[in-house]
Amino acid sequence: MGVLDGKTVIVTGAARGIGRECALLAAKEGANVVINDLGGGMSGDDSGDAGPAEQVAQEIREAGGNAASNSDSVALMSGAKSMFEQAMDEFGGLHAVINPAGILRDVMFHKMDEADWDSVIEVHLKGSFNTARATVEHFRNQQDGAYVMFTSTSGLIGNVGQANYSAAKMGIVGLSSIIAMEGARKNVRSNCIAPFAWTRMIASIPVKDEASAERVERMKRSTRADQIAPPAIALCADEKTNGQIFTVRGNEVFLMSQPRPVRGMSNVNGWDADDLMARGFRAMEADFTDPTQASAGVFTWDPV
Repeated sequence: MGVLDGKTVIVTGAARGIGRECALLAAKEGANVVINDLGGGMSGDDSGDAGPAEQVAQEIREAGGNAASNSDSVALMSGAKSMFEQAMDEFGGLHAVINPAGILRDVMFHKMDEADWDSVIEVHLKGSFNTARATVEHFRNQQDGAYVMFTSTSGLIGNVGQANYSAAKMGIVGLSSIIAMEGARKNVRSNCIAPFAWTRMIASIPVKDEASAERVERMKRSTRADQIAPPAIALCADEKTNGQIFTVRGNEVFLMSQPRPVRGMSNVNGWDADDLMARGFRAMEADFTDPTQASAGVFTWDPV
């Protein structure tokens, strides 16, 4: 028996990479799976192709599982509603949404144009809203449902050249938090995964120096898309875990901290700007976060 026997799951971006591995494992664990993928390029410029999603669905069916393909866009509410309706029509229910669909438009912020910003926000953040909003009433009514949202260390920690992607991924954290908070009494859960995995999106990031090249090679060897799938499937099945953020890196799973007060300073007479600069900020300075530190400065050891 699988942990998702009798359940139905939508997986977005499921033709390749993390989405594909999540879809394959969900089916192996007994779920009916709606394989959603627009079939476009990493930048979102392509018009799309239904073939890649159907190939994964066919692979699942040939292995004895149940799957249907869907090529709607997560960036459109109509697309998200179509996925939900297809799950209900073909499999008679829906119990979880795994949402790794995404694109990249990497560029330094001072060179980023509005189209680069809008396209990434629409797919990642608006796409996460669309799939959740299209299904949340159903989950609340049946008092059972799970969202596995995908954030990134580019948002949680930071990464040069990814202001649009980072903003979208931190927006997803906030969205997931509120869904978890509002849904708790109805057994509607939402958790986030920040994955380290070698995918075509990661492969597209330029390598500009020898140190970066060496780190990329280590990542390619040690972090794979299939290692992200088990935590995602577990979060679909587990009814006790809600509102958390996990980082998955190779065979490591980390529970990430969430913003809470670190240190405070009070002035009974009220603060003015001079006092804050001279005493308030300086007293807290030892606990400041380094704004130049990327994920390599936080995860300083090789993946297990």
